[in-house]
Amino acid sequence: QMELEALRSIYEGDLCFRELSPVSFQYRIGESGDPKAFLIEVSWPETYPQTAPVISMDAFFNNTISSSIKQSILDKLMVEVEANLGTAMTYTLFEYAKDNKEVFMENQPVNTVTSVSNSISIGTPDVPPSKKKEKKEQLSKTQKRKLADKTDNKGELPRGWNWVDVIK
Repeated sequence: QMELEALRSIYEGDLCFRELSPVSFQYRIGESGDPKAFLIEVSWPETYPQTAPVISMDAFFNNTISSSIKQSILDKLMVEVEANLGTAMTYTLFEYAKDNKEVFMENQPVNTVTSVSNSISIGTPDVPPSKKKEKKEQLSKTQKRKLADKTDNKGELPRGWNWVDVIK
């Protein structure tokens, strides 16, 4: 099978790709720790690619994904299948899923991700105020004027104003 050889060489060393059998393949879309990662299984019936491959998301890996999202992903993949009937399309389907991962999963609620992004957006505003504090330590113009008022008219501070009292 030409396509089988092609898939093996394309995905050689790709940890996301698994050949379950010479006519059945799994591809994980997303990193293993990614809460929006999902797994697609593509199986070839004997009449493939003249007929559509069987695409499944029944893998245990997907058990946190809502069935409506699984269905919408499968629906979108089937549109690609229709467009590619008669050609070797397994690679096309896997790449299509990779390219559209965010769109496929945009409605998948993910608790961990939202809490992290919230804390980031809350956390970043803390940075500018602390910078402002540093700037305040440098004297403002009004503070400099006040200092000048304390000096005599020549603008010189009284002798010894900045001496450190070392001699006790």
